[in-house]
Amino acid sequence: MRALIQRVSQASVTVDELTISSIGNGLLILLGVGHGDGEEQAKFLAEKAANLRIFEDEQGKTNLSVLDVKGEVIVVSQFTLYADTRKGRRPSFIDAALPEVAEPLVARFAELLRAHGVPTQTGKFGAHMLVEIHNNGPVTIWLEK
Repeated sequence: MRALIQRVSQASVTVDELTISSIGNGLLILLGVGHGDGEEQAKFLAEKAANLRIFEDEQGKTNLSVLDVKGEVIVVSQFTLYADTRKGRRPSFIDAALPEVAEPLVARFAELLRAHGVPTQTGKFGAHMLVEIHNNGPVTIWLEK
């Protein structure tokens, strides 16, 4: 499982011209599920994301988590995080889990974030989404388990 975490001042997800998720200060997490991923990976990454200290404290040091700053999260499924571009010019996505495996794990990841106390919204699995990201910093962190 792979997570691309972006610290945002605001973010939103729009599907068919309807905004389905919108947050202010927090994290936008693009989440990819690979073959063999399961509960263990979802738990590890949810705990890590909830407690990752990437927000600034009063001294300007990155000592605070999304929980500490009372931020919110949007989780967006992103199978393209498993793109293999080593050969040719067209990426291969053979390492990404099939939708019937990935969709429940993305939902479980969001549920686990909520269990940690993080207000969490999601995109719409399998839909064409317009994701608006105001990356704050910019701060972008890659997590993998």
